[in-house]
Amino acid sequence: MIYGMHAIIEAIDAGKEIDKIIMKNDMQGRLSHDLFKAIEGRNIPIMRVPVERLDRITKKNHQGVIAFTIPVAYQHIEDIIPTLYEDGKAPFIIVLDGITDVRNFGAIARTCECAGVHAIVIPEKNSASINADAIKTSAGALLKIPVCREKNLTNAIKFLKNSGLKIVATSDKADDNYTDISYTDALAIVMGAEDIGISIENQRLCDTIVKIPIVGTISSLNVSVATGIMAYEVLKQRL
Repeated sequence: MIYGMHAIIEAIDAGKEIDKIIMKNDMQGRLSHDLFKAIEGRNIPIMRVPVERLDRITKKNHQGVIAFTIPVAYQHIEDIIPTLYEDGKAPFIIVLDGITDVRNFGAIARTCECAGVHAIVIPEKNSASINADAIKTSAGALLKIPVCREKNLTNAIKFLKNSGLKIVATSDKADDNYTDISYTDALAIVMGAEDIGISIENQRLCDTIVKIPIVGTISSLNVSVATGIMAYEVLKQRL
């Protein structure tokens, strides 16, 4: 955590990896302008919040702004896919739509690393971040597997689709079971939050929607478990 406007601007200028910045709602003036200028062109989201929220995070003189650093750099999916093709690999990507719980995120990353997933794609907003809790839950996998944080998740999925990847989503309303289709070609699997699922806009981009059968009385699986089931079906078919 870095707090104070000057310290944050200096950290950004020095190339420090910043996960997000939270700033009090009414922050204005020259320093605020300098901060926005410093992050121009960088993939750093800023959240406006009441000053009370900042006070709950730290009792120190935060000057109305706090930045959170990350231990690893986010990557871009546009850089990863061409490299995989050049290496003769069929890309296997997991896309997380609205997964905000860091423990689920960490557990998913752990499974993905074990199952040979090449990268995880998350949106800039409405998503868990790489923090200490996520890294701990991932057993260090988040320090190994590329995580691509994209400003617009829909555009990222369109890029994957235009790059020749089959886009597969899961839904309990689908007709086909997850074991009914082939996963041996270039592939991206989109997983949504347990409560709201995948956004309608992103669903429309999917080539196939499958379901994981449930025979018990509970209507849904934990998203990290569901992702594990899908990832290991891919691995089984590819092996």
